[in-house]
Amino acid sequence: MREVSATEFARNFGQYREIAQREPVAVTSHGRAMGYFVSAVEFEEMQRLKALARRSRAVAEMTQDEITRMTAGRMDSEHDHLNALLDDE
Repeated sequence: MREVSATEFARNFGQYREIAQREPVAVTSHGRAMGYFVSAVEFEEMQRLKALARRSRAVAEMTQDEITRMTAGRMDSEHDHLNALLDDE
């Protein structure tokens, strides 16, 4: 990852816009990262991963009823060979 001061970033925005297509650019102020400049593709991927993370939950956050219903679930009959794996405890 490239790191650049805010002043340098502002002076040479076009150059860093091109660099951001290959790697993130950390924009710093007084030696601390204040933000990151990334490509549109990278940003969209981060948004996609963020949305996935919101849909996942730790088992510790689930009620006993939710756990029971989840473990009782079965797949369509075309996947009986996989359902059998669930029964082999």
